[in-house]
Amino acid sequence: MNEAGQERESFAAFMLRMRARGIGGKELFAAMEATPRAGFLPSEWYAAAWSQRMVPIACGEAIEGCDLQARAIDALELSSGHRVLEIGTGSGFTAAVIARLAGRVLTLDRYKTLGVEAQLRWENLGLTNVSARHADGSEGAPSDGPFDRIIVWAAFDELPRRFVDQLATGGIMVAPIGPGDDVQMMTKLAKVGSRFERADLENVRLQPLFKSAAEAI
Repeated sequence: MNEAGQERESFAAFMLRMRARGIGGKELFAAMEATPRAGFLPSEWYAAAWSQRMVPIACGEAIEGCDLQARAIDALELSSGHRVLEIGTGSGFTAAVIARLAGRVLTLDRYKTLGVEAQLRWENLGLTNVSARHADGSEGAPSDGPFDRIIVWAAFDELPRRFVDQLATGGIMVAPIGPGDDVQMMTKLAKVGSRFERADLENVRLQPLFKSAAEAI
């Protein structure tokens, strides 16, 4: 089987796994299928594009398996008018998928290289409603809010109350919460007034969200 055939087969297996868990509608699957995930990975990892494993990328970072990415994006309940903030650009894949489902996406990463490379990938796909910013994302982007949706790919050690004001009324935030050196819970937080209503999604193990200066690399 050639590479294209293998990717189609892997994507079909991914969809079956998601449907077995009751996750993902046709819009999400269409957005993910239209975003060739292999093109967001180092060449030696192309075969793992639609696998559940984390994959190493530039700057010593890694991106989550596609199952977790789909679960988190699904929980955002995106629509075409939404303004979305993402913390942790990584390879740019999740921002690209979100851009196909939402109105505007701003994504932050502390590594300049990751944002630059992601921007090139989006341009090659003709995506014009997503932009990367080189920044420490631990406090979000308060001057750019409010956002309808926020998604974070690094763990808070406690409920991120400082993000409440950055969400629009009725907004949704998805983020892992728990100790940086142990298992965390990927959590869906819906803004109600000045507080969050919490729903737990699944156990994860991601790096903690560091509060530090953005890296120059």
